[in-house]
Amino acid sequence: MEKLNRKTDAKRYAKLTRNFCVGLAFLFCVSLALPQVGQAASLLVSPSAGTFTVGSTFDVSVFIDTEGKSMNTIKASMNFSPDKLQLVSPSVGKSIIEVWTAPPKFNNQTGIVDLQGGIPGGINVKNGLVTTVTFRVKSVGSAIFKFLDDSRVLLNDGLGTDTLSKTTNGVYQLLLPPPAGPIVTSTTHPNQSVWYSNLNAVLNWTFSDTTEGYSYILNEEPVGFPDNISEGQRTNITYKNLSDGVNYFHIKALRDGVWGGTTHFALQIDTTPPAEFPVEIIPSARTTRKRPVVQFESTDSLSGIDHYELKLVTLRLKSGVIEDKNQPDGKPLFIEATNSHVLNSLELGTYDIIVRAYDKAGNYREVTKHLSIVSTVFRSIGGEGLEIRNIIVIPWNWFFILLILIIITLIYGASRVKNWHDFVESKIVQKLLPREIRKKLDELNKYKTRYGPKNLLLFAFIVISGSFIFISQPAFAQQQTPLEVSYQKVPLTIAPIQGGLVAGQVEIIPPLITTISRNISNEEIFYIGGKTEAPQTEVILYLQNLQTGETISQTVVSDKRGDWFYRHDKFLLSGNYLLWSQSKIGDLLSPPGPQIQISVRATAIQFGSSRISYEIMYLIISFVLFIFVVGLVIYIIFHLYHGRKKHLRFIREVKEAEESVRRGFAVLKRDIQSEFALLKKIKMEKTLSQEEKLKEEQLLKDLQEIEQHIGKEIWDIEETEYSR
Repeated sequence: MEKLNRKTDAKRYAKLTRNFCVGLAFLFCVSLALPQVGQAASLLVSPSAGTFTVGSTFDVSVFIDTEGKSMNTIKASMNFSPDKLQLVSPSVGKSIIEVWTAPPKFNNQTGIVDLQGGIPGGINVKNGLVTTVTFRVKSVGSAIFKFLDDSRVLLNDGLGTDTLSKTTNGVYQLLLPPPAGPIVTSTTHPNQSVWYSNLNAVLNWTFSDTTEGYSYILNEEPVGFPDNISEGQRTNITYKNLSDGVNYFHIKALRDGVWGGTTHFALQIDTTPPAEFPVEIIPSARTTRKRPVVQFESTDSLSGIDHYELKLVTLRLKSGVIEDKNQPDGKPLFIEATNSHVLNSLELGTYDIIVRAYDKAGNYREVTKHLSIVSTVFRSIGGEGLEIRNIIVIPWNWFFILLILIIITLIYGASRVKNWHDFVESKIVQKLLPREIRKKLDELNKYKTRYGPKNLLLFAFIVISGSFIFISQPAFAQQQTPLEVSYQKVPLTIAPIQGGLVAGQVEIIPPLITTISRNISNEEIFYIGGKTEAPQTEVILYLQNLQTGETISQTVVSDKRGDWFYRHDKFLLSGNYLLWSQSKIGDLLSPPGPQIQISVRATAIQFGSSRISYEIMYLIISFVLFIFVVGLVIYIIFHLYHGRKKHLRFIREVKEAEESVRRGFAVLKRDIQSEFALLKKIKMEKTLSQEEKLKEEQLLKDLQEIEQHIGKEIWDIEETEYSR
């Protein structure tokens, strides 16, 4: 039975598998028969690359691939390098475009080519020729022929759907014609396709015994021709102080009275550094993020930007350590960086980020940006003031003035609240009722004396006690004067420099200073850097304290590129300093370089080798004042709460006392009415005596007064209290 079930299951499984395979094959055939969707048109140029010589012409064809779809409209906007290429004319004689909606346009000033046309009924083509353009090579270098973003390929679907998704551009290398005359070389500018920052060019050319002379010329024409006047048989020439740009040297030789072909040689010179550029730190230059992003970008009008370099200089670490892992051996190195560089995980402290933008001739522009990595506590506490969202900075002096004004206001309010509380408490302790109630009590006692103590209500008063903190007079806090640093002007005294040039020796150029921390604080490290004319040159630095006259000297050695960098290993004292430098090669010293004055701000209080930052002091002072403000607020709330509580209790007791007085007057009224009724009964029986008449008048008068007292509503006790 079990075997039978197994056979049945196997047959069922085989049938299902066969049906699945048949269905899959059917779907595959159907997919082949259906039109393809998701494919898009492409525009491309041919050739997409090539090498051409100056003065020659070459053709570039524009093709379209509709990728199996029918299209009816093409709009091709293209751009070329107008300084390198000149468009002769676009060809429209042979093209898949049947109707040109506008004649093809081109501009050799802007390097723009515009083509727009259509195919009624649509077309489906693999490599359809749109147009062919002819370029003439103007100068050496690299040229690009590319499609712009506003290019379109519209489907023949009645909707004008844009189907263009891919473009292929062309990049072409442009060179001078091969030498037709003497072979020219240069020791200063050896490679014609490379940019150099040397304004002085040395050119050499080959010499033949049969050569009678040479004619040569230097100009800005890529393909120029010297005249037929011989310049002699010299085989080299030096040009000095050439202008930036591309200069061309042309030469030909005279043999047997016949001038031969001309050789052209390009000198590409760029001595201008890249354009100035900003350096932005994300999220901000003062941040809690330990891996901030440094963004920068520059341009160069001649040779173009080659690369960027970045150096991170540690000025101060919160731990008090100067050296860190980013600066091995205390010598920070430039590293090549992209224009969006993520820094390594940094420690808390302050840094200088130095960014250099190099062009292809080796010139560079340097920008320095200050960076502070702070803890969350110090996020809004800077050296200049209190920062709010990196936008608003409240100077410390104004912040402390505002805080002190708040404290004075709170002290005054606390004094008023305390005095009011003391007043309420004194009334309770002395059983002091409002003046109106005391007046009523006196009147009631007067009537009591007149009519006797019977049926008079006894009054009960509750003694309320409490205790409070006493403030007698407002205490005005003394306003703090913001910390200021003043520099004393001291006459410049230059320390004597040992060494100098010996007569007849070659003069050494002083080192060039390109990087310097001119304005630092006394809790930041001083650094300086630059270049020397020759690599591996000793650089002697002199730093003189203008207040003390003390001069220190340090020696560093430039690297193989001539770059040198010095970073002091200690914090400098606040004040003004004078800096100068010398180069040294062997026993030879250069003249002193230009003197530079630097200032060191006092941003910390120094106790020997220890320093307390003003930021820490500001934080401590702000914390103490804040605690004082909180204490005053708590003090005022405490007195308001308990004073109000006692005041309400006192008001309640006063109302009870008043009600008791009213009851006393009511009882008194009843008694007077009783006596008045007795007199009235006597009056009916006999004539009243003079004394009884006077008593009747007095009773009537007292009764009227008592009715007035009883008829009055309960006074507003709170108004009575506050009127005091």
